[in-house]
Amino acid sequence: MRLSVIGCGYLGAVHAASMAELGHDVVGVDVDAHKVNLLSNGRAPFFEPELEGLLARNVEAGRLTFTQDFSAIKGAQVHFIGVGTPQSESGAADMTYVDAAVTAMLPHLGHCTSGPEVVAGKSTVPVGTAARLSQLIEPTGALLLWNPEFLREGFAVQDTLRPDRMVYGLPENPDAAGRAQETMDAVYAQILAAGTPRLVMDYATAELVKISANAFLATKISFINAMSQVCDAAGANVTALAEAIGMDDRIGRRFLRAGIGFGGGCLPKDIRAFQARAGELGVGDALAFLAEVDRVNDTMCAGVIRTVAELLGEHTSAATVTVLGAAFKPDSDDMRNSPALDLAVELSGMVERVVVHDPAAGPILAQRTDRPYEVAASAQSALEGTDLVIIGTEWREYQDLDPAQAAGLARNRYVIDGRNCLDAQAWKAAGWSYRGIGRR
Repeated sequence: MRLSVIGCGYLGAVHAASMAELGHDVVGVDVDAHKVNLLSNGRAPFFEPELEGLLARNVEAGRLTFTQDFSAIKGAQVHFIGVGTPQSESGAADMTYVDAAVTAMLPHLGHCTSGPEVVAGKSTVPVGTAARLSQLIEPTGALLLWNPEFLREGFAVQDTLRPDRMVYGLPENPDAAGRAQETMDAVYAQILAAGTPRLVMDYATAELVKISANAFLATKISFINAMSQVCDAAGANVTALAEAIGMDDRIGRRFLRAGIGFGGGCLPKDIRAFQARAGELGVGDALAFLAEVDRVNDTMCAGVIRTVAELLGEHTSAATVTVLGAAFKPDSDDMRNSPALDLAVELSGMVERVVVHDPAAGPILAQRTDRPYEVAASAQSALEGTDLVIIGTEWREYQDLDPAQAAGLARNRYVIDGRNCLDAQAWKAAGWSYRGIGRR
């Protein structure tokens, strides 16, 4: 099938490459000339495992092209919208990019001769968006379907090709819904044949699935982080607590690792946008608890700052602090809303030197001229002469550090395990004063 993908950022680039991998003929459209040039040469504009190989293979095979020209979508049977919905000043989702994408698409819709033409929204949008956009799209003869994405950075290719569920938000009209569903089933035939469940629902419910999932995950993370603060005060161990409550299958083990908070381009903005939309719908009180989820998340870095001051004492202003990790999560170079970077910036006003290392985001950081911290080329060089180490991102290479070797590089041996990912006993045995999040 001939497909188009509008917006070739994180979501769009992964989706375009994955659809080409399934054998479809795909054109990706983006307004950013630099991004289009990179992608056209089989290169990813960001770090994501497996993506660059996927891009290179399908560009070379001729199944995947990229352009700035919206007219290239003419004649495609399915058009995916994968543009961003950033946070506006009010906290609501900024729909500028989605609306601009639809406006640019409209003149080129209605030209498919191979079957029903479908516009499939993948962006995370406020509930009610699909109903509004359908009024613009349906006069062209195309159908609108909402097909939210559930990608995890670091696993995006696998999550696209082997998702745990497929959600279709369909039009009210039964005939239109049937034709849209049949078309999308053809796009995802291999994925569905492999056993991925397909859930069919109305527009509003499909829009709510994605943002509700993110709100729930954020709530679970902030819950265990709140428990870590109680554990600190009571002398308890949040890791043991999480293991015990996670054995209850009503709760589950996942997302119960306490740390310095969540970040990235989704969870922080999505819980705020969800609250804003609930307020517009007159049910703001129903999601008032998400403000507390947000607040708890913000307190985690403040707690680490207090611990730094406590450990270094009167030597704080003359100290060197190493922050290992800059991306908001491992296997990514995404630094949006990164707690680790927030710590580095805050600490730069407290101590003499802050040194940051990240295996993927480090080269990007090194190019920034306005940063108040140093960027090290390796974890080992970041540890040289340090007084205190903070694990800001749980990269495997940091978990695999030899604590005795690290001790030989450091000036003083304080470590704050901001992701509770280190072997605490091994680090203590090597002479480090260890502090975790809700555990010691």
